[in-house]
Amino acid sequence: MPQSLSMVIVHLIFSTKDRFPCIAPSIRPHLHAYLATVARNSKCEAYRVDGRGDHVHLAVRLSRTMTISELVEELKTSSSKWIKTQQPELRQFSWQRGYGAFSVSPNELEALEAYIEKQEEHHRVRTFQEEYLALLKEYGVQYDERYVWD
Repeated sequence: MPQSLSMVIVHLIFSTKDRFPCIAPSIRPHLHAYLATVARNSKCEAYRVDGRGDHVHLAVRLSRTMTISELVEELKTSSSKWIKTQQPELRQFSWQRGYGAFSVSPNELEALEAYIEKQEEHHRVRTFQEEYLALLKEYGVQYDERYVWD
């Protein structure tokens, strides 16, 4: 085959350190746009980015030359530096060490985008921890809850 082609869509989720709700509503749209730009600069396509004060969700098509861990490292490192420049009280900002990455069929992309867009609605009735554990179950990920949270 003379050409390398791929279509790998990933649902990424990561939280602020200790799930501290420090991402103010006023900065969220800018952070989400920034994360989408970082993904695009990494040759990935960001379909949707949203989140709440303590976490973010991204629907991303992975570049065929980048690993998930490389993309997450770039997203977290760049955005952490950027956030620290936005508000003096965020000088100590950091993301949690881990992340969730789940494969999504192209046929399910629309549903994922709708899910990500409705973050405010979801979090009226459940916490990030409840949402994350439910997603681990939905995606069939085996886990030991003692090691899920840092």
